Amino acid sequence: MVIEVRKLNALKKYSGDFSFDYDAPKTLVAVPLFDFVGAVKVEGSYVINEDDSVDVSLTVKFRLAGSCSYCLEHAEKDIEYSYDALFETEENDDTYVYNGINLDLTAAINDAILFSQPSIILCRDGCKGIDLK
Repeated sequence: MVIEVRKLNALKKYSGDFSFDYDAPKTLVAVPLFDFVGAVKVEGSYVINEDDSVDVSLTVKFRLAGSCSYCLEHAEKDIEYSYDALFETEENDDTYVYNGINLDLTAAINDAILFSQPSIILCRDGCKGIDLK
């Protein structure tokens, strides 16, 4: 998803909303033995500031499915995560950079997906692991 900042400035549309499906790379799944089920849903809004920086608020929603981290039975988890990002035209350690014309949301979306994932996913609450009886 690309926000055409220069075009939106010319149209005097300094804020707006967006919504789309994102086919995230499988390499973004951080939980071993899991994978995405379908596309990642991305919703959010942007505000273009007077200094051409852009505030972006986004929410990612997706489902992971795979093997329980404790017992290896089938497990699924729905994840929803909100993330705020600031894009600037000059490099800064705390922000994302864009060229002042078009803003690509991919890096912020990928970060939100990575930050949102738990370290383990269980098949059910209280799973005690593999029964070795």
